[in-house]
Amino acid sequence: MQQPVTIEWAMTRAVELAARGLGRTAPNPVVGCVVLDAAGAVVGEGWHSRAGGPHAEIEALAAVGDAARGGTAVVTLEPCRHTGRTGPCTSALLAAGVARVVVAVPDPTETAGGGADLLRRNGVEVVEGVGRAAAEHGNRAWLHAVRTGRPWVTWKLATTLDGRTSAADGTSRWITGATARAAVHRLRAERDAVLVGAGTLRADDPHLAVRGLDDVTQPLRVVLDPRAEIALTARVLDDVAPTLVVVAEDADATRLTAAGVDVLALPVGERGLDLAALLAALHGRGVHSVLLEGGAHLAASAVAADLVDEVVAHIAPALLGAGSPVLADAGITTITEALRLTTTDVARLGDDVAVTATVRRER
Repeated sequence: MQQPVTIEWAMTRAVELAARGLGRTAPNPVVGCVVLDAAGAVVGEGWHSRAGGPHAEIEALAAVGDAARGGTAVVTLEPCRHTGRTGPCTSALLAAGVARVVVAVPDPTETAGGGADLLRRNGVEVVEGVGRAAAEHGNRAWLHAVRTGRPWVTWKLATTLDGRTSAADGTSRWITGATARAAVHRLRAERDAVLVGAGTLRADDPHLAVRGLDDVTQPLRVVLDPRAEIALTARVLDDVAPTLVVVAEDADATRLTAAGVDVLALPVGERGLDLAALLAALHGRGVHSVLLEGGAHLAASAVAADLVDEVVAHIAPALLGAGSPVLADAGITTITEALRLTTTDVARLGDDVAVTATVRRER
């Protein structure tokens, strides 16, 4: 017989399970669930693995049978009460006979929210807020998207210790080592879209798909190409993953559309294509997380428009002294205007260091 566990342990486990769905569930959130029997022992686990598939609660209850009766369901997000592509999780929990549901984060949406109150009206004890900080962090992209109407933007950069992304002669491969480059593919796999600017498109002919990982949902590859100049032989236009080419409204993209390329036309401002309009359009396509991979001018435009939410910096123990800076002019002219961030993780990637930090919006 399994030993009883604490509710806190079960919620930590549920958050870990939820993370397995990152990059696979858009436009849905990532959710994890642990079911305990009446004695407090784990009898079921589940997570939401893909949009349209069973929700975490359904997966966790699937093989539990009567063991859930009188027990507890520990869930990272408030169980839904509506019928979409799947049935309401509240109905499944009631049918299973659980006596208590522990919820980390309330559902902020009108359609799915209110599940906690429905459960209470049917005699189920509901405890809210356990492990909320960790669960919100794990689901930060989806929560941000439903609250603001635009995707969560992570700027990933690779730099030397002195802030250079290429040498004076333009060479840039490789700034970081193999371990860091592999980590980039994991980042891509956990995002709904990957975004690069026109400069990166011209200089590197990037592929932008996830490589080296099994069973992943390829992110949407988004390339900014204001003048619609991309070659039809560009690697990003292969069939490995979907691609969206973003052009200026006055650009002639007939050549691209005739070839079946997905094209989005946007207005142009002082800093180039309207990034806020792009993010709004991506949100309309169900994209809730974007990995911005370059380059310095695109990142500067995003920072200037206050559209960066998180930075993942891969820092190599190397010095160049000259070459391209990691960030171009973002309109910050004095130290008091500096974009301040809160570090959420620091990790070794071989000889390199990865620093993850979120933007402090209270500024």
